[in-house]
Amino acid sequence: MIGEKDLTRATGALLKLAAERPWREISLRDIAQEAGVALPDLYARADGKFALLALLSARFDQAPLATAVTASDDVHDRLFDAVMARVEVMEPHRAPLTAIARDMGLDAAALTFARHFPRTARAILEGAGIDATPPRLAAMTAVWLRATQVWRDDEGALNRTMAEIDKRLKQMRRQLGRIGAGF
Repeated sequence: MIGEKDLTRATGALLKLAAERPWREISLRDIAQEAGVALPDLYARADGKFALLALLSARFDQAPLATAVTASDDVHDRLFDAVMARVEVMEPHRAPLTAIARDMGLDAAALTFARHFPRTARAILEGAGIDATPPRLAAMTAVWLRATQVWRDDEGALNRTMAEIDKRLKQMRRQLGRIGAGF
């Protein structure tokens, strides 16, 4: 059985391979070989590359959750900090993550995003100290989706990404207030 260090090596191998070749050409066998772990053991913990992608996403979700420790009094600032923490933890892996998103194809990307984006939205809300009610979760998922779209194309100091996050969070707060689901 493989441990957390092996899973970390496997997710690292996934990112390395995604930077080198198209997502559709990468198999779990390739990832296991690159990571130096036995395929049956890896399969027991992650039965495919999408499962490894989910593990990676869950690890990235720790960043917004950790912002709860240093949260400010302002709700907008807490949300902004939580979203940016998630963006910043992805930033060193921009090239492979962008390549994966672009190479997946619309159907696979939609399925993946449908699974991962609400989970990340929940982590952002919880990290900001906000209850993840269904309307808030839906709104934060939309904010996160748009933030990642801008992030993929934002070269440099993340100025466009930060401006988009700020704008979308303000819109989210206004819209949730209109339906009585605000904070």
